[in-house]
Formats: sequence, C-alpha cells, structure tokens
Amino acid sequence: MILPNQLTVLRIILTPVFFFLFLSDEPVMVQISLVVFIIAAITDWYDGWLARKFNYITEWGKFLDPLADKILTSTAFIAFVFVGVLKGWMVVLIIIRDLFITILRMYADYKKVSFTTSYSAKWKTFLQMAFLYYLLLIYTLRTVDYIYSGSEKLFYSLLDPRAIYFTMLIITIFTVFTGITYIISNRKLIVQLFRK
Repeated sequence: MILPNQLTVLRIILTPVFFFLFLSDEPVMVQISLVVFIIAAITDWYDGWLARKFNYITEWGKFLDPLADKILTSTAFIAFVFVGVLKGWMVVLIIIRDLFITILRMYADYKKVSFTTSYSAKWKTFLQMAFLYYLLLIYTLRTVDYIYSGSEKLFYSLLDPRAIYFTMLIITIFTVFTGITYIISNRKLIVQLFRK
C-alpha cells in the first residue's frame, strides 16, 4: 500500500481514538483529543499533496480519501452532540448530505463520469472545518485549569448556546443548499451516470 493510502487509513484509525478521548470527561484526554484531530487533519492535507506531487493516485485512494474525510468530520460533529454543544438534527442533516454527495461522487469516479464541484461546496467545507476547529479549540481550552480559572464568563460567551445554535443553523442550511445545487447543476450527468 502506497504512503498516501496508508495516511488515509491512519486517519480512519485515529477517528475513533479522537472520539473516545474527547468523550472521556478527563481534561488531559480531551486535550490529547485535539492533538489527535489535528494530526488526522494533517494526514488529509499531506496524503493529497503526496498524491499530486508524485502521482500516487490509485482507484483505492480515490474511494477511501473522501470517505475518510467525511468519517472524521462527521465523528467530530457527533462528539459535540454527545456533550450537548450541537443539536442532533442539524448534524444528521449535514451527515446525510455529505455522505450522499460523497457516495455519488465515488460512484461517478468508478463510472468515469466527472462532476463539477462548485465554489459554494468548497465554502461549505471551509465553514464546517473552521467551525469545528473553533469548537474544538475553545472546548479544549476550557479543560485547562490555569486558562479557564477566572475566565468563566469569557468561555461562556465563546460557547454561548444561542450563538452556537444559530451559527450551526446557518452552516446546516448552507450545507443542504449546496447539496441541492450540486444535484441540480449535475442533473444531466447524474441521469447519464445511472443509465450506464
């Protein structure tokens, strides 16, 4: 197995490790979970860079890499549902949209059909990841006593339930919107795909 694919597999392996550590209720474990998530995210960037630079592109990699990305981000969203930061129904909508489009694209690659990715979809990914990193950083810093002590009001405002709710609501609506526009803009290719 070539190195980019090994890194992709590592990302999948690190995902449940992150989930377990994050939900452990042990401050040190939660702090380690942030490091694990960052390492997993770095493997995503690095395996893509290796694949492009050295042409390490395989059918297995095309299948596994986007799936590994969705597994990691979906798991992080689910983790925040478990600790009561995010609403489950929003996360479910995001996961359904992302998995549906990911599976559709993987099937299209298998059938040698090329879909167009819109700028809005790229913005969707950026917004999701930026919000996740924000939540992870603030939630983790809250477990560090010498940082949190005396700054309780600041951290409450940074994780204000109403602000988090409406930010996540906007991201959820935008995510679903990009899924709908993706299907509409590629509708002819999708019809062609399932006729093959």
